[in-house]
Amino acid sequence: MVIFLGTIMMWIMLPTNTYSKTWSPNIKSKVGKSTYFGSQGYNLLIFTFPMLFIAILGSLYMHLEKKKKTQNQRMSRKDLLKEWRRPMLVKGPLGIVSWIELPFLTMFIALLVWSLSTYIHNWFADINEWLAYSGIEMWKAKLEDSAVILGIVGNIGLAFLFLPVTRGSSLLPLFGLTSESGIKYHIWLGHIVLALFTAHGICYIIFWSVTNDISQMLKWEKANVSNVAGEISLLAGLIMWATTYPGIRRKFFELFYYSHHLYIVFMVFFVLHVGISYASTMLPGFYLFMVDRFVRFLQSRQSVRLLSARVLSCETTELNFAKYPSLNYTPTSIMFVNVPSISKLQWHPFTVTSNNNLEQDKLSVIIKGGGSWSKKLHQMLSSPSSSIEHLQVSVEGPYGPASTHFLRHETLVMISGGSGITPFISIIRELIYTSSVLKITTPKVILICAFKTSADLSMLELIMPISGSEYDISNLNIQIEAYVTKEQQHSGPTQVIRNSRAIWFKHEPKDIPISPILGPNGWLWLGAIIASSFVTFLIIIGLITRYHIYPTDQNTDKKFSWSIRATLNMLFICVAIVVTASASVLWNKKQITKQSLTQIQNTTLSTPQASPSIPYNPERELESFPQQSLIQAANIHYGQRPNLKKIILGCEGSSIGVLVSGPKLLRHDVANICASGLVANLHFESISFSW
Repeated sequence: MVIFLGTIMMWIMLPTNTYSKTWSPNIKSKVGKSTYFGSQGYNLLIFTFPMLFIAILGSLYMHLEKKKKTQNQRMSRKDLLKEWRRPMLVKGPLGIVSWIELPFLTMFIALLVWSLSTYIHNWFADINEWLAYSGIEMWKAKLEDSAVILGIVGNIGLAFLFLPVTRGSSLLPLFGLTSESGIKYHIWLGHIVLALFTAHGICYIIFWSVTNDISQMLKWEKANVSNVAGEISLLAGLIMWATTYPGIRRKFFELFYYSHHLYIVFMVFFVLHVGISYASTMLPGFYLFMVDRFVRFLQSRQSVRLLSARVLSCETTELNFAKYPSLNYTPTSIMFVNVPSISKLQWHPFTVTSNNNLEQDKLSVIIKGGGSWSKKLHQMLSSPSSSIEHLQVSVEGPYGPASTHFLRHETLVMISGGSGITPFISIIRELIYTSSVLKITTPKVILICAFKTSADLSMLELIMPISGSEYDISNLNIQIEAYVTKEQQHSGPTQVIRNSRAIWFKHEPKDIPISPILGPNGWLWLGAIIASSFVTFLIIIGLITRYHIYPTDQNTDKKFSWSIRATLNMLFICVAIVVTASASVLWNKKQITKQSLTQIQNTTLSTPQASPSIPYNPERELESFPQQSLIQAANIHYGQRPNLKKIILGCEGSSIGVLVSGPKLLRHDVANICASGLVANLHFESISFSW
């Protein structure tokens, strides 16, 4: 935290004369004249190294926390912030904003305003000296300065833009965040960055027009800022920005998904635009993202072993994968799934519904038919004429919170709409394990689930895993209130269960159980990859600078090209990350294979419900005793919606955890009730990918 606050202080001081005229010259006199790094070494030391060092320390901290497993300490720390997690803003362009998020957002906006105003004040104060040299009018000079300043302030947002979407980040858990909860921060930052960069580009175009120098748009300077590279970078950013419009993102998700890969073009040409020396101030966030992205790429190249599928009549499918016991995850974790036979490029996130403690050798996700991809998968598995014996699947993840704090509440009110019930299934299974195996008193659970049709009620049977061992759920105090909003007639849970179908798959030798890509000590290995790759990059680029770039720059007639230097830096950053991450993944893969050899040899085609002696049968009916008892215990209401305000405010106890997952309107309604202040015992939490 001290290092992080020091880095923020440098950002605050950056636009001041104290920094530019006192601090910066003193620091550059010591490190900026290095023959190994040149002026780039200054920004690497001040801006890049501290954030990477925090990420390394964070990895070590998360490893120690995982080893200690001090749940009580984590719970007490959460309790200190529980009041600050209450929603403050519900409706509006920012979505649901808590009391703790608003001050941080306000401080970040204040940093941008401070930087913008300070740069303008200081630069405009010295503008007369520049006018005497350039000979242009005052307002034109101020316009050019404003264009530069807008770009500089936009770079502040760019420095943080990739941190919230680094899925395996060691920084997010330090602040109690997950990759999916950080998406809205990425959205906020993306809007800010592209708005400032667009204004930066427009101001320059106007300036070149009024000075009759529009040809500047076609210039690519060898040893200065490249205008063409900046224009290409901005164009890629504008395309990404346009496809984030909610109407486009929801109706044309594939267009949004594919166009977002233009971030590669955006960042490459951004570095070519400003040069690698200045780009080093924005490097750490993207560096950590690249490490995470390549590790995910290595995991996605593996074909995982799919054991079985449970197909429901409501276009819902449960996929059950084999996994190594060394893979641990927490409730509400998510996993990205790819089925090459449907689309080799599409990856979709789904909630992990299995429990790490109840099902140590299996991992399950539920896929509700909503888009073309999920509907194709359901049709493929549910078609009576299909005889699929093997389905190739690749995954990334799972990713989830470092710890959970559901046990600290007296009552858990879980409110879901449609497929929003899936994260609650993992929580309920965790509570089943806690009450039946650990014999620990669990909170009372009130599950409020709204479905459009009675066919969707079959999703309730997914609460219990299909497993041969029966877990004692009598110790779990659970109340299920199901609402069928579009129908008036009773279809009956028995009919719903009879419509379910189970499919078991054969596996091929290349299919492997899902494993932790960096092994059981993944946090340690992540810190090692960040440290070793950065040191490797420094050694390579230092040698190249000392023995090739530096001698060339000493020749005043022939300066080394900015573009070539930037390209070399980007190339060797990628080489360092690829080499170190690949070596780490291969080492851990060998270790996991050795430790789990016995498990692999004993793995058969038996299903979770059947003994190994029962042969493969793709159309065997489900045994539905535990599911049937849960569905029959549910109170089903037809033709109405739940009175959320009455249900939530009617709960008694000192601590009521209110969890909501589902459509945006539902989440906002629940957040509005919790933010009303009518009672003080409500603790709101939204589980969603959408803000």
